[in-house]
Amino acid sequence: MSARRTAGIAAGVVAAGAVAAAVIVFNLPDPAPESAGAAGSTGVKTIDISKETLVDRETHDGTLGHGDTTTLTSRAEGTVTWLPVTGATVKRGQPLYRIDNKPVVLLYGALPAYRTLAPGVKGADVKQFEKNLWALGYRGFTVDSTYSSATADAVEQWQDDLGLDETGTVATGQIVYAATSIRVDSVTAEKGASAPNGTELLKYTGTTLVATVDLTMDSQRLAKQGAAVQVEMPDGKTVPGKIVKVATTVQQGQGDQEDTTLIEVTIGFSGPAPAGLDEASVTAYFTASQRKDVLTVPVAALLALSEGGYGVQVVDGGTNRIVAVETGLFADGKVEITGAGLAAGLKVGMPA
Repeated sequence: MSARRTAGIAAGVVAAGAVAAAVIVFNLPDPAPESAGAAGSTGVKTIDISKETLVDRETHDGTLGHGDTTTLTSRAEGTVTWLPVTGATVKRGQPLYRIDNKPVVLLYGALPAYRTLAPGVKGADVKQFEKNLWALGYRGFTVDSTYSSATADAVEQWQDDLGLDETGTVATGQIVYAATSIRVDSVTAEKGASAPNGTELLKYTGTTLVATVDLTMDSQRLAKQGAAVQVEMPDGKTVPGKIVKVATTVQQGQGDQEDTTLIEVTIGFSGPAPAGLDEASVTAYFTASQRKDVLTVPVAALLALSEGGYGVQVVDGGTNRIVAVETGLFADGKVEITGAGLAAGLKVGMPA
């Protein structure tokens, strides 16, 4: 569970405290809105009303890693003769493992291999395979949805380069599809072990570094797909990112404690993230809400009005008046306000 620190200010609690402080410091009577008096009689400091973009941020702790793991199982029976090392990167056309010294090759695609590809076979899986064959440099066929004799000829060349029997057909146990290159997270099987069909061999992840943050349900509003997030790295540098995945997880309670539902947020980085920081702790800055080009004053400038609601003391030349305001977003010690005649640059009273 991530530790939470709130940069924005909870409107009800903070506003009430700030208003109470303002009333005590000013020691004002209960004027009606728009009442006038001598500015010098209050003896208070002033500050300009600002027009700005007000951002309410929350910070949560997270961890760097490579995202969710995927389990890879054997698709052909035999003896495990080679496995990659943990942390290795495997790209298109490279072997993921060897069974009976025959390589099982990684290709890119979303559709898993589910049938043998041979001349006459048609479908989306054929086109996906042919795209990979073309990307690996083999030619003489058309990339389409039909596995032709020309495709078979190119496959024979590919099989010869891999040291396989030149059958011109592709069995399901000969290839594995993933979205892109992979990183070996852990190796489960052992070299020399028997591997019946379905035996777990290894676990892998993507190769891109991401940050993972667990949010409690009361912070669910922050978990918006595509939302911008700033991530502070262990060296203090801040890297821009965005939310690329949102998932619900359940954390099992200890002893008599109830299970806790969490929102797992995965943050991808817009630019290159520092290398060598796997499993390092980071701080993620989420934008809870944002108001562009609004009038703002410090929260302490708010006054509690006798008729209810809030106001500000506008100091204009030699006079001052209390103007009733509607409050909006509270963040970073400031509050969004609207009220009759208010504009950027006007001065309002502040507690000493």
